[in-house]
Amino acid sequence: MDKILASCGLDCATCCAYICFKNDDQKLRIKSAAEWSERYHADVKPEDVNCSGCLETGPKIKHCNECAMRLCTIKKNIKHCGLCGDYPCPDLNKFFEMVPGAKKTLDDLRAEKK
Repeated sequence: MDKILASCGLDCATCCAYICFKNDDQKLRIKSAAEWSERYHADVKPEDVNCSGCLETGPKIKHCNECAMRLCTIKKNIKHCGLCGDYPCPDLNKFFEMVPGAKKTLDDLRAEKK
């Protein structure tokens, strides 16, 4: 499966919510909802595990729908945060603490651009 880059540098194609959406996989939705509910101490329902990808039209999981980085790239009309003149912003730096691989992806994309 090809990479589908999210604003923040994550690969949507590896996310189970995207996989559930793409394959209409109800068994994976149920399994993922149970795992996410336990992991994040939240009430995640199977119908919540459904996402078309960060910048694609269609459903989003709650977190991605509200994501400050996603909303910012849409507002600035850029494909990802690595293209932003304010890179890295405070929101992104907080995110990188949890997901350092996303920083590497965006840093690599910025280096290719130069």
